[in-house]
Amino acid sequence: MLHCSSFRRLEYKTQVFLNHEGDYFRTRLTHSLEVSQIARTICRMLDLRETLAEVIALSHDLGHTPFGHIGGDVLDGLLRDDGRPFGFEHNFQSFRVLTKLEQRYKSFDGLNLTFATLEGVLKHSYPYKKEYLAGIDDRFALDKHPSLEAMVVDHADEIAYTSHDIDDGIKYGLISFDDLMESELIRSIDVIVRKEGIRPDERLYRHRFVAALIKMLVEDLIANSKEAVEGYPNEFPQCAKIDSGEKIPVGFGKEMARALKILKALLHKKLYRHQKIAQKMFAGKQCIKGLYGAFREDSDLLPPRQRELLEVRRGERVVADYIASMTDRFALKLYHGIYGYSITG
Repeated sequence: MLHCSSFRRLEYKTQVFLNHEGDYFRTRLTHSLEVSQIARTICRMLDLRETLAEVIALSHDLGHTPFGHIGGDVLDGLLRDDGRPFGFEHNFQSFRVLTKLEQRYKSFDGLNLTFATLEGVLKHSYPYKKEYLAGIDDRFALDKHPSLEAMVVDHADEIAYTSHDIDDGIKYGLISFDDLMESELIRSIDVIVRKEGIRPDERLYRHRFVAALIKMLVEDLIANSKEAVEGYPNEFPQCAKIDSGEKIPVGFGKEMARALKILKALLHKKLYRHQKIAQKMFAGKQCIKGLYGAFREDSDLLPPRQRELLEVRRGERVVADYIASMTDRFALKLYHGIYGYSITG
């Protein structure tokens, strides 16, 4: 999986900040690596399979479009307007990349991955019964939870993006620690860092803050999940074993879950809706709309491979798959080449 082109492109796909803002900020690639590391740590402590969690983590964002979640939302709307009732969803797109879109073998499409890996990517976030999965292979049992390792990845993803979005937001100057002190969780982390003898005005404070936040979240997840996880047989593959109506055995304690929910709402208000981010994401939206419209109007603008696919697949899906595979900078360059001007300012 690490050798496929979709994984390499993650280096230049947006997490929150467009990748040309600077070399420091997270991309889909660095995010996937962070999720993998956190998931492995949790699995080690819960006596689960680190390797399975690692490959699910490294694969879970392969279907993301350029320009972050807003890119997927735009493609979803464009496909629905074009008569595709199930539109676009990045988790399912990751599954399609792994099973259909990547081509590494003559005898079959996709990559040669285990069922547990594919199930973990397809079902790593709850709930599992979604409109776009109508007709999916019955082996994926949408009425069952995926492996415990997939559940770990889902929470590791949450831990990673919450902590590194704070890190990037502070570094970029879009938010301050004072903005975040409304959060009880943030205040508790502040106390921990100050006990290390580090003041908020010191450069080291941000690094120690993010590390302490990750540590607290990971430790809470492990402590709250250990007993529940031990109640399930240590079989492999441990997938499609637990009814989806049962409580997910991997999760935060009630107090931590509540505090994390409040923090995420605060980040949505003060960071994700910040004017500078909104401007960049608006530019990304126009880029994707422009590319989709151009390719649908004139298929000669597509590369040879995509033109070949038009003979066997619906045109709107071919175009969406092509755009979804692009990096931010490639999409912007192509838009500029087609329309003759830049939209990034």
